[in-house]
Amino acid sequence: MNIQVAAEGIVMVLRASGRIDSMNAPQLGESFNEHITAGHTHLVLDLSAVDYMSSAGLRELVNALKKLKRVAGDLRIAQPSKRVREVMEMAGLDTIFLIFDTSAEAVESF
Repeated sequence: MNIQVAAEGIVMVLRASGRIDSMNAPQLGESFNEHITAGHTHLVLDLSAVDYMSSAGLRELVNALKKLKRVAGDLRIAQPSKRVREVMEMAGLDTIFLIFDTSAEAVESF
């Protein structure tokens, strides 16, 4: 997994690529924590280049969302692949995350 970060106004966009599994999910969590600690409370995770996400990856998303909600922030999800969206839906996460078709729509939603 690789993570690229770009600031778009007040929103930090994290673009992940590859697989997110138990081996590298902590890296995603660390990236979230860095931005939250730095005071960035509006985050978008672009999953357009992620072809697989395990429960460990989902856990990092939920942990980040909890931390952001404590500081009046939010984590929005952009462009999950069909497979990743299905995993999120099976876990019921489509009801707690706002999921957008494009990264631009997710950024504009803040």
